[in-house]
Amino acid sequence: MSDPTNPGEAEPAAPRDYSQTLFLPKTEFPMRAGLPTREPLLLRRWAETDLYGQIRAGAAGRPKFVLHDGPPYANGNIHIGTALNKILKDVIVRSQGALGFDANYVPGWDCHGLPIEWKIEEQYRAKGRNKDEVPVIEFRQECRTFAGHWLDVQREEFKRLGVAGDWDRPYATMSFPAEGTIARELMTFAMTGQLYRGSKPVMWSVVEKTALAEAEVEYEDHVSDTIFAAFRPIAGAEGDLASARVVIWTTTPWTIPGNRAVAYSRKVAYGLYRVTAAAEDNWAKVGDTYVLADALAANVFGAARVEAYERVREVSSGEIAGLTLAHPLAGRGYDFAVPLLEGDHVTDEAGTGFVHTAPGHGREDFEVWTANGRQLAQRGIDTTIPYTVDADGALTEAAPGFTGKLVLTPKGEKGDVNKAVIAALQEAGSLVARGVLRHSYPHSWRSKKPVIFRNTPQWFIALDKPVASLDGRTLRDVALKAIDDTQWVPPQGKNRINGMVANRPDWVVSRQRAWGVPITVFVKRGTSEVLRDEAVNARIAAAFEAEGADAWFTDADGARFLAPDHDPADYEKVTDVLDVWFDSGSTHAFVLDDATQFPGLAGVRRRRDGGGDTVMYLEGSDQHRGWFQSSLLESSGTRGRAPYDIVLTHGFVLDPKGLKMSKSKGNVVAPQSVIKDSGADILRLWVAASDYTDDLRIGPEIVKTFAETYRKLRNSLRWMLGSLAYHEPGHDAPAASLPELERLILHRLAELDGEIREAYATFDTKRVVALLNGFMTGDLSAFYFDVRKDALYCDPISSPVRRAALQVIDETFRRVTIWLAPVLAFTAEEAWLDRYPSDDGSVHLQTLPETPAEWRDAMLAARWQKIRRVRRVVTGALEIERTAKRIGASLEAAPTVFIADPDLSAALEGVDFAEVCITSGIRIEAGEGPAEAFRLDDVRGVAVVPEPAQGRKCARSWRVSPEVGSDPEYPDVTPRDARALREWDAARAA
Repeated sequence: MSDPTNPGEAEPAAPRDYSQTLFLPKTEFPMRAGLPTREPLLLRRWAETDLYGQIRAGAAGRPKFVLHDGPPYANGNIHIGTALNKILKDVIVRSQGALGFDANYVPGWDCHGLPIEWKIEEQYRAKGRNKDEVPVIEFRQECRTFAGHWLDVQREEFKRLGVAGDWDRPYATMSFPAEGTIARELMTFAMTGQLYRGSKPVMWSVVEKTALAEAEVEYEDHVSDTIFAAFRPIAGAEGDLASARVVIWTTTPWTIPGNRAVAYSRKVAYGLYRVTAAAEDNWAKVGDTYVLADALAANVFGAARVEAYERVREVSSGEIAGLTLAHPLAGRGYDFAVPLLEGDHVTDEAGTGFVHTAPGHGREDFEVWTANGRQLAQRGIDTTIPYTVDADGALTEAAPGFTGKLVLTPKGEKGDVNKAVIAALQEAGSLVARGVLRHSYPHSWRSKKPVIFRNTPQWFIALDKPVASLDGRTLRDVALKAIDDTQWVPPQGKNRINGMVANRPDWVVSRQRAWGVPITVFVKRGTSEVLRDEAVNARIAAAFEAEGADAWFTDADGARFLAPDHDPADYEKVTDVLDVWFDSGSTHAFVLDDATQFPGLAGVRRRRDGGGDTVMYLEGSDQHRGWFQSSLLESSGTRGRAPYDIVLTHGFVLDPKGLKMSKSKGNVVAPQSVIKDSGADILRLWVAASDYTDDLRIGPEIVKTFAETYRKLRNSLRWMLGSLAYHEPGHDAPAASLPELERLILHRLAELDGEIREAYATFDTKRVVALLNGFMTGDLSAFYFDVRKDALYCDPISSPVRRAALQVIDETFRRVTIWLAPVLAFTAEEAWLDRYPSDDGSVHLQTLPETPAEWRDAMLAARWQKIRRVRRVVTGALEIERTAKRIGASLEAAPTVFIADPDLSAALEGVDFAEVCITSGIRIEAGEGPAEAFRLDDVRGVAVVPEPAQGRKCARSWRVSPEVGSDPEYPDVTPRDARALREWDAARAA
């Protein structure tokens, strides 16, 4: 509109909006991830496009990498430790697929065993029902239904974590084919003579009324009664030893009725001690003499409240070896000889130097007793190990005077037997001292109650018996050799499991429960002879595969399997079920070795078999004594080798302070909550970026830290996608012709290609994340993108620099997204589909792209390392100017850079250092520079004096330059921007 007071003057034109002429990033890839909403949409897409099937089809014919899933129990929602395990597995499986393997993952579940049976019993107790009154088939069906429900729940929770696998066809130990195979594996041990019924002390849960494996207990603080009890020599002692007494110390007074020996050591120095002063009412009287370890005598007399004592003389191990003792309750039903036996486990670090030995209540006690069995029999000593405690924790008739007394109540509380035994010892004059001790003691991890060691008839797999099918070797020998043949990640896992297998007792495989695969053997009545008949075994396996293990329980006497070859009246059908560790230890047999249910796994030829395929087991470090070991023993006993090539272990999840998580402490982090608030990719990033070989920590602040790391990675992807909106494929130039800065990024891509391949190949996910995070935030966002934004946004359409930058960003985006995909499974997919939209495409169908060797340029990289060192000094100086508000953006500056280092000066030759530093100008001078110049301690010989840029500010690019306005057609921009506008306007006009 013209001025009405001056009709001859036109209104000035409005300033042009130059932002409309810039090539600013444009993308629909959002800055705010919205992962909790977006991830389920991607899961739905993967299901609809059958992504897993596509991956399998694309990988056909490649060498196989099989991560055999260690089966979690199907008995509740997943927790953060389970999430860690499944995510780590998925990262490794996806990365191995990206490396070019056929990486097939079949998830699985443990469905039998006490954890599930215990849940059903809890439901019964809540309803006032008695499990023993429920028909076994009905009870088993309830267990099966319960396990099936939680299998489905956990399956969806695992899928929500982004874990890819054959979810429609998982394995379950309760499937009929699996139960049939488990029975076959057990019968193989029977046929080769490795399975036997014996009697040994086992850890027993009075609450759950079953034997427990080491992996089923946890050690918690417990207060025990302690006693010092005295045994008097009855034979072989001469002189002053005839009236002396041997003292033992124990934390389990209830085992005294089961005492059958006392152990000593030739390595311990013993002495004869006499009490010289004590209170009249003291149990240790003046004149009493005791044989004790010299190193422990003072402790013993202190506990016994002895006021004074003297060492009479040394007692040699030869004198001790010849002694036979009287039981401390002799005359009360315990009138048998108690021999002194040498034991390697005896020390003088605690106690008395002598160890009370009840072979029915401890492993070492049992081993010492049985090792001396022949010698004891020759001496006329009965070697029978008594059953002094029953399944309910009550002492039996084999414990005269204490029958019916409880070690533990049905609820796992301390019973009355300790009090009774201590009173009896006092009456017998055999009590020297008593006390209490708080110490670490095994508890059932389900009931949280103490366990006891009790002698019970159980089924065992022998570890030290030469086996013909193993070429005369023992199972222990085969297993130890298999450990040597396996790759352990981290390496110290090898020593851990080696020590466990080398020192463990025979494998107890029986449990006195209802829900599990039964021990499918028959025993000749009146003997311990196991029936070995392949025809009977075949009938059992066929029935199980068709009907499940319930077939064993529906046949009362075994006639279905024995007839017509054998008379059922001649045989006892075993009713115990298998330890659930045997179930899970056998999974390789039906998932890997006979993969008829899983065609993608068929034909696996492991490394040790001369093939190119690899089988990995991956679980928490506690599985050295659990699944890793049971699988090793099972496979070694039936196949003569380990079932795996590689075993990888991870630590446990703790709170930020390093404390174990518990609901009572309020420090539990539920994966479901993290996913709801932040998304599964944040959990995946936490897992991959952590040192999983150690314990991991997580809490709200740690989650926030990883969310911030994720934000930076996402923004790098977003910026590349936005810039690539202008990329025109087909205009790419040869790499050698690109500007130096672009060739530097190509060199970094080539470096990273080798480093990331190696890190993924060695399962070093932490290094992968560190490499990519450093590259994307350091090399790209903070450097390359920053430098190139001016050219990308402001250069003319035809600019070779702009086109070169888009070419390199395109190469970078493709590689970075594929490298990230195993870790950020959802985000990488989202970014990939934004760049390469399709109906059924996926980043997870890609393998790591090959990187041309000619991209590597070590000399160029070395030069730019020097350039970036000098740049750091400039940016440091400008940051101070910004903080002081002397400048706004770095383009308002034109600093002078003083360089005293000739090597650094030479590196800058031919480089537009102002462009690199994002300033409107820069001047390089030789020399140290003035004293007030800015310097960095770690960049010697460089000083910067900040100065304002001279000239006018370009209205389009914001560069400050004297040349602004030199093009009359575009009077408020630089000549470069004028050229860009001319091309822009010409393109719009066309």
